[in-house]
Amino acid sequence: MKFNEDSRVKIPALLHLARLGYTYISRSKQFRLEENNIFSDIFKGSISNINPELSSGEVTKLLEDVSFKLKNDDLGRDFFKQLTNTSGIKLIDFDDFENNSFHITTELTNKNGEEEFRPDITVLINGMPLVFIEVKKPNNKQGVIDERNRINRRFTNAAFKTFTNITQLMIFSNNMEYEDGVIDPVYGAFYATSANGNLHFNYFREEENLNLTHLLKPENEDLENSILRDNNIVAIKNTDEFLTNKDYNKPTNRILTSLLSKDRLAFILQFGLAYVEEEIDGVNVIQKHIMRYPQIFATKAIKASLDKSIKKGIIWHTQGSGKTALAYYNVKFLTDYYQKKNIIPKFYFVVDRLDLANQAASEFGMRGLIVKRVNSRIEFLKDIKTISALQNSTGEPEISVINIQKFTEESTVEKVLDYDLNIQRIYFIDEAHRSYNPKGNYLINLLKSDENAIKIALTGTPLLKEVAKDYDSKAIFGDYIHKYYYNKSIADGYTLRLIREGINTQYKLQMQDIMDEILKKGTISKSDIFAHPKFAEPMLEYILTDLKAFRKTHQDDSLGAMVVCDSSDQAKALFAEFEKIYGTQTQDYLSVAEEKAKYGNNDSLKASLILHDINDKEYRKKDVKSFKAGDIDILFVYNMLLTGFDAKRLKKLYLARVVKHQNLLQTLTRVNRPYKNYKFGYVVDFADISKEFKITNDNYFQELQSELGDEMQNYSNLFKTREEIQEDKSRIKEFLFQYDTRNAENFSDQIIQISDKKRLQDIINILSSAKELRNIIRLQGDDDLLNGIDFFKLNQLLKVVQDRLASINFVENLDNEDENNNLLNVALEDIYFQFVKVSEEEMIIADQLRNDLRKTREELQRNIDQKDPEFITLREELERIFKNKNLDEVSQEDMRSNITLLKSVYARVNELNNKNSNINSKYNNDDKFTRIHKRIMEKGSISAQETQIHEALMDTKIMVDLLVLSNTNILKDGNDYFSDEVLSIIIQKFIDNKKMKLDFETTQNINQLVVNEYRQQSYIN
Repeated sequence: MKFNEDSRVKIPALLHLARLGYTYISRSKQFRLEENNIFSDIFKGSISNINPELSSGEVTKLLEDVSFKLKNDDLGRDFFKQLTNTSGIKLIDFDDFENNSFHITTELTNKNGEEEFRPDITVLINGMPLVFIEVKKPNNKQGVIDERNRINRRFTNAAFKTFTNITQLMIFSNNMEYEDGVIDPVYGAFYATSANGNLHFNYFREEENLNLTHLLKPENEDLENSILRDNNIVAIKNTDEFLTNKDYNKPTNRILTSLLSKDRLAFILQFGLAYVEEEIDGVNVIQKHIMRYPQIFATKAIKASLDKSIKKGIIWHTQGSGKTALAYYNVKFLTDYYQKKNIIPKFYFVVDRLDLANQAASEFGMRGLIVKRVNSRIEFLKDIKTISALQNSTGEPEISVINIQKFTEESTVEKVLDYDLNIQRIYFIDEAHRSYNPKGNYLINLLKSDENAIKIALTGTPLLKEVAKDYDSKAIFGDYIHKYYYNKSIADGYTLRLIREGINTQYKLQMQDIMDEILKKGTISKSDIFAHPKFAEPMLEYILTDLKAFRKTHQDDSLGAMVVCDSSDQAKALFAEFEKIYGTQTQDYLSVAEEKAKYGNNDSLKASLILHDINDKEYRKKDVKSFKAGDIDILFVYNMLLTGFDAKRLKKLYLARVVKHQNLLQTLTRVNRPYKNYKFGYVVDFADISKEFKITNDNYFQELQSELGDEMQNYSNLFKTREEIQEDKSRIKEFLFQYDTRNAENFSDQIIQISDKKRLQDIINILSSAKELRNIIRLQGDDDLLNGIDFFKLNQLLKVVQDRLASINFVENLDNEDENNNLLNVALEDIYFQFVKVSEEEMIIADQLRNDLRKTREELQRNIDQKDPEFITLREELERIFKNKNLDEVSQEDMRSNITLLKSVYARVNELNNKNSNINSKYNNDDKFTRIHKRIMEKGSISAQETQIHEALMDTKIMVDLLVLSNTNILKDGNDYFSDEVLSIIIQKFIDNKKMKLDFETTQNINQLVVNEYRQQSYIN
């Protein structure tokens, strides 16, 4: 069986989508507008169906309008607004989603001029290509990283702007289970939405028990045969591997069910996408975000609670999981939810700090919500007594951002309305582990403001009774609606693991000496000692030295630090010592001229002191913004910024005190946000938090009632020896007994579970010996010894294990790459390099050379007949150009010369591929018969016109395809029946029907070409 991504993943995925209710469109019937791939006939029919009031002319005008909007430079935002509109003219019927049309097709070309790409599977809703799927076979060397890099390159290409704009959802899979803890997504099935580069792959872990009996239609054999014929891969029809890969529980099929079952797809299209516009360096940048899976299931859990008339609860999602974004998505979802009940929702986002109010207002505004800031108690009193639904003139959804301190006893809703207006208030209560003491005024005022309000508490660290003693978060806000804890977030790549660094012994001894010296002077508190200049000066020196080394190691001066001080006084003392070294830290962050650097430092650092009693709120706000922008290197804090502060560049946390309970986890997670390609956040622990961390973490794990543990698998350790042939056969069978060697797909699943490289190498060795053994048997002529072992199958399995080992090595190289570079940076510290600036033109030429090489290489890989003498000549010519050359070492003239040669090779390969493509189209894109056709024409042994040869071969193809589909084992090696049957068909189609005069040798040659092509597709030689 041909064991590649088509046979193992793509075809089973097409069949699974068909079972989900999608209609397959043959590759020969892809009638669409080439500029945007909208299938115009399907579009017009579907739009007329869901908008029966439109005339045919109006539908045509709508298609023109959509096509025009898809050309905008807005990442498809205008089109998306039209796509999700639920009033007036609709592109999708969200009220009755089954009323839309659903189609799938394969290898649909996205083309603009000479630039093109073809996703493996394209999903059409009402004729619009809104989703595409790219697949790879399991254990391919670079997993799905290649696909991410490719799509990043394509989507930054202006030629593909229209396709970027129309695409709403992308799925990438190599049909493997996730390997948690891998920074780059290599293994598994991921999803994303369109972006202008830097595409983010999201994990998806299903949390609901889906009713597959309801979702999946029965298998349809006629449809299956049709899809196999259309993709010219009928040889896989009855193989065990194909049956295995059709399983609904395969990783690719699972994510297709989770995201493309019709209810889920409707949910994602209507509620799960967001455009985020923010100003970066003075330029407005548009990004497109898609709901993370915990946000999807939290939203569904909120709905389930509301359906049960539960009016309060807690969303426990770890820091960095996007709780503000979750609130935004739920404004969209709950607006629709309540409007269907003829209820008007009003949304409030409640915070307990001004900086969080500013941050939330900014986040909501960037996502397009109208944000109403409630800045005083009087304003809130007025708002709460207002019975109108919206307070803006645009009609866009809105949310009010308010500090809990604005709630007063007077701020309660009107009990009696003069007219019938059904309003439901929804409070999203941020950071619900703080400032919500039931014994205080603020909380009771919040709860009493509208006793009918929905109250959804958001927290990454709920308050536990073990800490608060008298009450916990559940007692105040109700049970957990949904939970998403650190272990899942780290596994999904939304947050980083943390590395704790204890300070070195030399520093500890030095600190102990200073403490002993100070304590001799009399009674003094430890806080006073820690704030003393004799303590602060060496501590700061350690911090500065460590931060500089940290940046040097990573070759990244953008990395920021925060010092969490023992007291406010210590923060002031450390900051004072900093100013002695680097000068006064003024508002414009320039050192004062008269303040000379103490040690004559040329690598000047900048810092800010963030305390509630230092500077005003606006000054602190500006400092925080400057830190996020990279203009400040270090923040000195005590209690401020330990929660709710997000700065991705903050990767080094210096802890000078033991923070307790939920505040400890909040503090530590300031450094766990993903940034560039960093794998960890770093905590320098001066205070020894290990004991407190264990207590706090254990409490939260108990609260989660998690059952954690590793699956242990034991493998026997067998050894291969080479003796007589029969003994070798026995040893091979014995060694492989624990594996399913009859079904390559099951075998692949078993191999994927193995991460021990030595074990994989042992399996490779035993399978390689089987390959060698077969050759020895054949060489000796002892063909009877070939019985008892399926050597062809073992050769196929060898490739599976080799791919698995290669993928493990690739991931290890990813992990070690940064470390090796860092070691090299240190090793080369004292080596002098001279860099000579070259023209900008040369840099562009180098890029052009790489691009031309890539295009030429890809064009060579696209060739379907690599035994063609002309192709071999071109490939050898390309190899000669770059033999023993490094692109970075060639001169400017060499570059120009090579570019000219590359363009020549590319043009000739492109011409050859176009010729092949023309022939291929005449055989319904069956590569096998294109090669057969060419070999016959090359020999010139048939005195017939080329059209006659084509007709005879097409008739032969139809009959042989039917023969293979109807006979399970007909392609097995050594089965003369297949060869005899094909020979009969050739005689009938060429000699009897077309009256060609073929001699015996020519007839046998044609027969051998056909038989070999089918067997080549069925087996790996």
